[in-house]
Order: sequence, then C-alpha cells, then structure tokens
Amino acid sequence: MLIRRLARPMLAAVFIYGGIGSLRDAPNHAKAAAPLLEKATGPIKDSLPEQIPTDPETLVRIDGAVKIGAGAMLALGKFPRLSSLLLAGSIVPTTLAAHAFWEITDPQERANQQVHFLKNVGLLGGLLLTAVDTAGKPSVGYRAKRRARKVAAQTHQTVGAVKGVTKIKK
Repeated sequence: MLIRRLARPMLAAVFIYGGIGSLRDAPNHAKAAAPLLEKATGPIKDSLPEQIPTDPETLVRIDGAVKIGAGAMLALGKFPRLSSLLLAGSIVPTTLAAHAFWEITDPQERANQQVHFLKNVGLLGGLLLTAVDTAGKPSVGYRAKRRARKVAAQTHQTVGAVKGVTKIKK
C-alpha cells in the first residue's frame, strides 16, 4: 500500500539521523546515558558475563548502529516488523536517558524536555503500530488458531469415522 511506502521512511528518518548523531558524538551521548546505565546495571554489574558490554560509550555506539541499521531496514520495507521492534527497544532507554524532564528544575528546560519525551512516546506508538502491521495478511495468531480449528475438525471427523466403522463391525 502506498501509505506504508511513504510512512515507513518518514518514521525511520528520525532514527537514522539520531543513530548517525550518536556515532559521531558518542562521548557526549555516553555522559547522558551513564546515570541511567548505572541505575540499570549497578546491582547486577558484577554478575554479568564479560562479553556483555557495560561501558556507556560502547553501548551508545551499539545503540547508534541499531538505529541506523533497523531504521534503514524499516525505510526500505525489509523486515519492517522486526526493525520496528528493534527501534522500539532502542527508543525507550534513549528517551529515559536524554529526556528525563522530571529531574529538571528550570521550568523552560523542563517544558522543552517534556515535549521531547512526549514526541518519543508518540514515535514509540508509531513503531508499535508498525510492529503489528501485517500489511493486510493474516497475523500469525490468526493463522495458528485457524489451523488448530482445521486440525480439530479433521481429528473429530477421523475419530467419528473410526467409531462408525467399529460399530458396523460389531
């Protein structure tokens, strides 16, 4: 549908742009992310495997790469549901780290961050809609339920036919 071909790149553009910005200025983005990261990983940091990065700058770079990659996939219509879920998972920590308006005392800056926070909540809503959009095809849940009903009906017919045969033989 034409709307999907237009809307997906429009939605993806902000993530691609943000991902490029994260990669270009990872140290400053890492400073903003560090407090949230410390809250999230502080209690369990010692129990995490060595392979899991906990360095804020590394995580910002990974987040930027995810935004660029998933944003490009969404814009091109390749795996749009998966790329939307990846972007949704990426926008939550970004929003909490960069737009924590509840921690700001200056009324003007607080209002500015509130606008950005709500904008990101709106983007998250768009991503969730995109993640469940089946492009007019039946969903996996619908197809599974339909197939289960068909199997149940076939089983019922087979069992009924077998019972009928055994009654005739007696």
